[in-house]
Amino acid sequence: MTFALTEAEVSIGRDPSNVVCVNDHSVSRRHSIIKREGESFRVVDLESYNGTFVNAVPIGEQSLSHGDQIAVGSVRFLFLASDVEADVAESAVQLAEDQLISPSTIRLERKDALYLKPAAVVASLPANVRVARDLNALLKISTLLSTIRDPAVLQRSLLETVLDTIPAERGAILLVRENSEELIASYGTDKKSQTEQPIRISRSVAEKVLREGAALLCLETKDDTVLRDAESLLAAHVRSLLCVPLVARERVVGLIYLDTSDAANTLDESHLQLLTAVGSIAAIAIENVQHLQWLEGENQRLTQEISLEHNMIGESPRMREVFRFIERIAPTDATVLVRGESGTGKELVAHAIHANSERSAKPFVAINCAVLSETLIESELFGYEKGAFTGAVAQKRGRLEVADGGTLFLDEVGELTAATQAKLLRVLQERQFERVGGTRTLSVDVRIIAATNRNLEDAIKNGSFRQDLYYRLNVISLTLPPLRDRREDIPLIAYHFIAKYSKKCKRLVSGMAPETRNCLLAYDWPGNVRELENAIERAVVLGNTDVIMPDDLPESLLGSPPALSLPNYHEAVNEMKKKFILQAIEHANGNYTDAARILGIHSTNLHRLIRTLGLRTSIGKTDC
Repeated sequence: MTFALTEAEVSIGRDPSNVVCVNDHSVSRRHSIIKREGESFRVVDLESYNGTFVNAVPIGEQSLSHGDQIAVGSVRFLFLASDVEADVAESAVQLAEDQLISPSTIRLERKDALYLKPAAVVASLPANVRVARDLNALLKISTLLSTIRDPAVLQRSLLETVLDTIPAERGAILLVRENSEELIASYGTDKKSQTEQPIRISRSVAEKVLREGAALLCLETKDDTVLRDAESLLAAHVRSLLCVPLVARERVVGLIYLDTSDAANTLDESHLQLLTAVGSIAAIAIENVQHLQWLEGENQRLTQEISLEHNMIGESPRMREVFRFIERIAPTDATVLVRGESGTGKELVAHAIHANSERSAKPFVAINCAVLSETLIESELFGYEKGAFTGAVAQKRGRLEVADGGTLFLDEVGELTAATQAKLLRVLQERQFERVGGTRTLSVDVRIIAATNRNLEDAIKNGSFRQDLYYRLNVISLTLPPLRDRREDIPLIAYHFIAKYSKKCKRLVSGMAPETRNCLLAYDWPGNVRELENAIERAVVLGNTDVIMPDDLPESLLGSPPALSLPNYHEAVNEMKKKFILQAIEHANGNYTDAARILGIHSTNLHRLIRTLGLRTSIGKTDC
């Protein structure tokens, strides 16, 4: 279906009041809107249950570019900034309502085309001048088609070559949409006319050729007045016409049309045979060129889709600052120190810096300094020579050598020992090192990006981290915000992980309930994005509905301690929960099942709330 974005706001949702009404249970009643701002457009998610995705990335609000794919629930939209049918309206070809199918019409199927038969049959054709000319024309057209990559140039060149070989005065090429007879492109030319009047062709002939996939030759005869009485062709005094299908992979993708008003050079069956062969050769070439043009356009769209390539999700002001910072520092070769709590995405930042730098075609090599002992970290980082230690049976290149020309990411750099820190300092200063057990000095061209969740200033004070190394690493510093400081990004990240693990677990999960969203927003996330990912994966695996419910989340998230940003609010909410639960249990005479029914929740959820809110003592029960 096609929707024109003519209004200032176009709403999308399940409710019939929306401009674009989508009858799909995975779409919210009011899911999202597309806003027009002058000549540009923006899509805005309306806090839908399962989010709005642009090019597979969950968004809150984002500007749209030509070719963007918008996903709402299980429905996909393609945003087109320009009218793809515009070329049809400006076509130099018009279909006329003429009935030209008559006894004077000759029909030729592809299986009967002489030049499409096996080589042995073609070789048995009479060796006359006309056959030689036809075969030479086919060779010329085949060579021409293999050298042109632009669809418009291909059609024009093909038609000009055909008109040089077949004595027609006018010609046209029409292409149609797949699984349809809808016209998507056309080109026509008149050898005699100097005006830009469109070429008019018979609709009945065109539709018959497209429908049956057979070539037609229509002739004016002494006893037949069909061509003479065709009103649209009368002015041109058309005496004969040819129309052959363009068949690619057993599918009719268009047609070639020729006609003439010259009584001395009428089109005949030999011309029909030749043009049928031309159509068979040209069809594959046209389809391949169109596909190549689409691929080039898609590649350009993806290249220009966003100026910064990254795998991070977020639209909060804090994350926008991070993206702008990465965009500024990525093109340089400066050493970067990325700070932040565990799970905030420091390695993703390092990947983004590398991907948007001039080193992107070279290796990105990561090493976690916290999980390796001093001996192993040096062997991994610098490599070793054969016989350097027991077990060193061959020479091994270190991560520094592997990353030559690219980027080396040192995660948890604050965990390095003093000896390794000294060796790393030399690498940062001189870009030189020796392998373990070796004496030859090696040089590398590598950019260093380090990350830590430690306070390196405190480590310098207590003597566990070298001050000179700190200054070498801290040329450019970037601190990632914890998840609790960018709560508006939590639903977007959750939607991303829902889509990821729904596909991975082969289980349809379309989104999350509003109560689940509130639980995620209220929690403090000490483990940041990594903890959120684990929570969503658990919910997808253990849930049994098509949306994630609060019961599917880990118990630590339910009735969680109040968020630091709104302590009074959450204290009041928890106190109200306690009051309602105690009243319901008292009213149900201590029966938890009846109390849960009164509260409108599942009994399992009631037990969990009692534990989380610390109501055991108040109830006087120890078995819940």
